[in-house]
Amino acid sequence: MIVHTIFDILAAISAMAITYAVYRWRLGEAMARLEQGGVGYAAALIAGAVAGGFFFGTLNLRLSGIPEIGRSIIGALTGAIIAVELYKTAKGLRGSTGLIFVPAFATSVIAGRWGCFLSGMEDNTYGIPTSLPWGHDFGDGILRHPVQLYESASMAAFLAFFLWALAARQSFVMRNGFYLLVLWYAGQRFLWEFLKPYATLAGPFNLFHFVSIGLVCYSLVMMNRFAGERATA
Repeated sequence: MIVHTIFDILAAISAMAITYAVYRWRLGEAMARLEQGGVGYAAALIAGAVAGGFFFGTLNLRLSGIPEIGRSIIGALTGAIIAVELYKTAKGLRGSTGLIFVPAFATSVIAGRWGCFLSGMEDNTYGIPTSLPWGHDFGDGILRHPVQLYESASMAAFLAFFLWALAARQSFVMRNGFYLLVLWYAGQRFLWEFLKPYATLAGPFNLFHFVSIGLVCYSLVMMNRFAGERATA
């Protein structure tokens, strides 16, 4: 797991660097909104991400017959969202506060998934067998879908779009950037989950399919909610 750890560190450094860059470039106002949440906001975010990441990651492995402790990016995202939304409700905070995290999350996935890819079979993120020419042998002699790289490329495409939108000061993205990130990430994860050998819960759908659906619904509801509030303001 040394390779994975190295890429985790690279992902963290890259996320901090791009967050600082976009904060100085375009997202100073977004940081100001975030600061309204105080220390409690940060505590809720971190606690939710850690709890969600380990809960969903471990649960998925146990359902798949793998008695190990797991971590999940989509689980961390889900846990962070739940914890922060509960905190914001308790404190009476309105509006989106997640815009500043968009480039950091995307960058973390872009770099982190390469660590998953290079870690081989022990990472438990490999895909199902494939006959496609870009199939990769993760160490068991079988060519498999490199789903980690699919996800990395998908988030690189989203990051490029997001940075373009920031440069253009695209108003819809500036208002809904975090929800668009959640929508995109959950949507592409839903697709890639069909290419993973995880245990299914209903038909062809595994645990992360249902988590992805929940996140898609969350993002659509939140965008519609704030659009309605602006229209009646």
